[in-house]
Amino acid sequence: MNTSLVILLLLVLSLLHGCTYAISSDVLQQADRSLTFEQLQAEPEGHRGAIVILGGTITSVLNRKDGTLIEIIQRKLDYWGKPIRTKKSRGRFQVLSPRYLDAMLYAPGRDITVAGEVVIAEDRPPGDRESPLLFLRARELKVWPRERLGWDQPPWSDPLYNIYSPQMPNPQGQYNY
Repeated sequence: MNTSLVILLLLVLSLLHGCTYAISSDVLQQADRSLTFEQLQAEPEGHRGAIVILGGTITSVLNRKDGTLIEIIQRKLDYWGKPIRTKKSRGRFQVLSPRYLDAMLYAPGRDITVAGEVVIAEDRPPGDRESPLLFLRARELKVWPRERLGWDQPPWSDPLYNIYSPQMPNPQGQYNY
């Protein structure tokens, strides 16, 4: 009886572990989740130093001496912190990671969730002071797996699909015309 209880408990814990937010709980506790993207864009100076969680789709990645600069089209986040795939956006923002990031992993078109500190123009690296975009210094990044397009493989089995159609050879290896 004890062994089955332990197995059940491990199973439940592993399921719960898979249902976690995109950003770690430590950074999540520090973040001000009440700030919206519009508020941050309107008055970044007033929120200097605030830790925020934003997300969207990567548009460009630039590796530099001081780290990697990522430009992102903002998207709303779902319950788990994943950007919602929509055409609606309130604008763009930039994130500077102090680490060198692989441009193949952080490629344009990938969805990303970012926890970062709001930085104003005086705190930016020298080349970025002219940019009017909201600027964050990355604390934590989560790149989401690419969503697979299923147009070539339907998720169901079609009972009306004729395996002897002209596109497929019959069992004797000949095509039906």
